[in-house]
Amino acid sequence: MKKFFYLLLIVITFSSCSEYQKALKSEDIAVKFKLGTELYDAGKYGKANRLFAQIVPGYRGKPQAEKLMFMYANSFYMMKDYYLAAYQLERFEDAYSNSEKAEEALFLSAKSYYQLSPIYSKEQKETIQAIEKLQLFINKYPESQYLADANALIKELDYKLEKKAFEIAKQYNKIANFESADYEASIKSFDLFLLEYPGTSFREEAMYYRLDSAYNLAVNSIKLKKEARLNSAIAYYNSFAKAYPNSKHKDIADAMNVELTAQLAQLNI
Repeated sequence: MKKFFYLLLIVITFSSCSEYQKALKSEDIAVKFKLGTELYDAGKYGKANRLFAQIVPGYRGKPQAEKLMFMYANSFYMMKDYYLAAYQLERFEDAYSNSEKAEEALFLSAKSYYQLSPIYSKEQKETIQAIEKLQLFINKYPESQYLADANALIKELDYKLEKKAFEIAKQYNKIANFESADYEASIKSFDLFLLEYPGTSFREEAMYYRLDSAYNLAVNSIKLKKEARLNSAIAYYNSFAKAYPNSKHKDIADAMNVELTAQLAQLNI
């Protein structure tokens, strides 16, 4: 019985492959459309895509063109070919703006850019582009069924940009521990980060590391610049302590302030 089952499976497989190969070689675009649609519905997007690519020019202006172009564009997304998916889905929405699939196509196009966004440590050109595309989608379809998903994707991408900027600023602080001249770059970097991302989840850490850099710059400063830098560091401490009175960094920050205040008092004797 098992042998019969396996034999039947082999026959069906070869029959299916034979049908597909015949369709590929056929001059009949209707045959390609029919089998391509069946393969698409069965989740065999690679094979369907190959058939669709052969008949797209032949269906321009025909009633089936809209369905064909959506399946063709979406098959790229399902194959995880996000560069072509982004282009083809956006092209479909532009050509068939009144289609019931237009909204879905534009969302999937924007989501394709999201899929192309790299990890935070890499260059973030695609991340910025994805945010722009998702925002354009929201602007065009403000009542969309995909609105919550689009906003969630933007939030995730925004977080990635925040983390990238925070880690860059933090890296200046680490470098500064070996090269004191970089403490100023660290402070400026955190100032800029906090200005650009006022609601960031990294705010507490950013304010602490900014204080740390200001403290190290002040206590290791030459006498000519020391008073101004001590006052600046104390101001950063006051901002941090007011914003996060129960911070996990409280003890270290308080110790920094004691040292800063003592050195400032010593200068004024």
